[in-house]
Amino acid sequence: MTESSSNPTTAPSVDLGIGGMTCASCVGRVERALRKVPGVQDASVNLALERAHVTFDPASTSAADIDAILRRAVRNAGYEPRSVAEQDAQEADADSPWAGFLPVGIGIVLSLPLVLPMLGDFFGKHWMLPPLAQFLLAAPVQFILGARFYKAGWHALKALTGNMDLLVAIGTSAGFGLSLWLWLTAPQGHTPHLYFEASAVVITLVLLGKWLEARAKRQTTTAIRALHALRPDVAHLIGRDGEVDVPIAEVMAGDQLVVRPGERIPVDGTLLEGHTQVDESMLTGEPLPVVREEGAKLTGGSINGDGRIVMQVSAVGSETVLARIIRLVEDAQAAKAPIQRLVDKVSSVFVPAVLVIALLTFVGWMWTGAGLEASLIHAVAVLVIACPCALGLATPAAIMAGTGVAAKHGILIKDAEALEIAHRVDTVAFDKTGTLTVGQPRLVAFHVEPSLDEAATLATIASVQSGSEHPLARAVTQAASERGITIVAPEGVRAVPGRGTEGEVAGRSVLIGSLRWMQELNVDLGALAATARELQEQGATVSAVAERRTSGLVAIALMGFGDEPKPGAREALAALREKGVRCVMISGDNRGAAHAMARRLGLDPDKDEVMAEVLPGDKAAAIGQLQQGGHTVAMVGDGVNDAPALAAADVGMAMGNGTDVAMHAAGITLMRGDPQLVGAALDISHRTVRKIRQNLFWAFAYNVAGIPLAALGFLSPVVAGAAMALSSVSVMTNALLLKRWQPGDRSK
Repeated sequence: MTESSSNPTTAPSVDLGIGGMTCASCVGRVERALRKVPGVQDASVNLALERAHVTFDPASTSAADIDAILRRAVRNAGYEPRSVAEQDAQEADADSPWAGFLPVGIGIVLSLPLVLPMLGDFFGKHWMLPPLAQFLLAAPVQFILGARFYKAGWHALKALTGNMDLLVAIGTSAGFGLSLWLWLTAPQGHTPHLYFEASAVVITLVLLGKWLEARAKRQTTTAIRALHALRPDVAHLIGRDGEVDVPIAEVMAGDQLVVRPGERIPVDGTLLEGHTQVDESMLTGEPLPVVREEGAKLTGGSINGDGRIVMQVSAVGSETVLARIIRLVEDAQAAKAPIQRLVDKVSSVFVPAVLVIALLTFVGWMWTGAGLEASLIHAVAVLVIACPCALGLATPAAIMAGTGVAAKHGILIKDAEALEIAHRVDTVAFDKTGTLTVGQPRLVAFHVEPSLDEAATLATIASVQSGSEHPLARAVTQAASERGITIVAPEGVRAVPGRGTEGEVAGRSVLIGSLRWMQELNVDLGALAATARELQEQGATVSAVAERRTSGLVAIALMGFGDEPKPGAREALAALREKGVRCVMISGDNRGAAHAMARRLGLDPDKDEVMAEVLPGDKAAAIGQLQQGGHTVAMVGDGVNDAPALAAADVGMAMGNGTDVAMHAAGITLMRGDPQLVGAALDISHRTVRKIRQNLFWAFAYNVAGIPLAALGFLSPVVAGAAMALSSVSVMTNALLLKRWQPGDRSK
């Protein structure tokens, strides 16, 4: 079991592995058992992962006791509690394609002699085995290989619920018991037609279906296992006695590590010595290595290129980017999509309804005079074909495959609800700076009052901006550095959110910010006003500088900043519009600059595809405007300021490296700053939801068609057992087709 809490304001949660679940009815039973535990706020069980996610109130149940209490509840419900670590170890041991096949193989060996005489009848051959031989072959299948069905079915019966195991146990026991009765009551010298082969073959087919299903499940979790495999076991620590190898668990923040060429970077850190190229494809989906120089950030799990480097550790364990990625993907795969809740409600009444239908089938055939033998066989066929395995697997199998392949290509889907909602998105709002543009503006124009020295004024402005991380502030300090201007420490610096900065340098008090702020402060730009208009018309982002004097605030300078569209941004927007998605750019820039950049990106300001002069705090309100009329809106942003808008949108998409606040506010994180990943995220959502609907359709259609056919006598128990096993396998196989998806794939 693992315990986590994403932040102090949310309830702590635990994950618990559960063995023995076979269908959607089992899921409902385990959830009800866990929710009855005092202090448990909610419990969600995933059949495909065989795992429960439980949130609890720490005030009423201590974290130390919750493990034992939840395990006891699961065991009392008739299932096997396991730790997540145990489950992962079992999956690792089951990597062989034939793992777990032994019971199936034994069932096939014992059932074949029972089936072959049936095949001989087609050719006029009578190979029927003596009743005793049939009994000796069928009994081990029924009571040894089939013991799991009796055990789980008995627990379900005690809980006054039903599941797949109960249906199989009742159906096969009825067939076996009927055969035994016909054999023992047959007249001397007469060999009756027995149904031992039906019971044995049904159990063998169900076991075969479960084995194939387990194989498919292991394939859906390959993405998670591949991410876990990115963690090396050993790091090369630089200690007092030189370089020593230590287990990765002993590495601490602040340590210095050596990473040799071709090795995986063990944890997150900063490059201290050397330069190299790093392959981050397994984390970001970016196929090309990226250059890393001294001072650059390094991400654990990526592969060092051809340079020996020394790094300083900044994060270890659960705080690394890789650990956060794994946690996000695991949470998404374990979560339930809204559509699955409807399926669970249907499944809760499904098995009791099937038992009633089977009883009615038996009574109906008896009433028509078909006799006990035929009536019982038709009822058994109904019980066997109606097992709701496929219903329980339809949604989680598709979600696991979809989120897994998305993670492989740098798209982290935080929860199943975001995945389901994303396919309905008809409007995408993009933050401008850093999302659609490179986000590294340059100072392209600098105008000062004629009476002032340009270099001295730039030195004052750069000094005030020196402590800020704002992109425009960095552009000013970079321009000053390039001109060889000395920057001094400012005093009394104060940031005014959404407007600018003010501070003092060498006795001069200056304010640096947007033209809107200057208007609010009643600053007269004088002769600089015309220059500001010209710069805006050229598409520059304009900031003004005012100095506080005894006479009041006086404008002393104008700065024009230029940014460039990201490579591929125009094409990404065009591709979204081709799919009928409306694209809108939200910017804090003045209208002229925003419109100029929008045109470079292929957006049309005349069609309301640009929202300019939007303060960071007003972005959430802008999203609300776009949602009017029932539109489903996705917001794409890359910074802390975008977090409220990301949370307000129907689907938030954060661009980043997994460490930003935006990542926690967004339902989807794009691990590299490529706008084309937005269309890819919507595409994988479409395809995953389509797979869910296909799976649910076939699962329901199979039962809707199969139950009447079995009740009317058109299906034998053997055919019903084969069809039931095939339904589960087909659902898993259909979901696995998602693994072939590639961003930009236009196939349907």
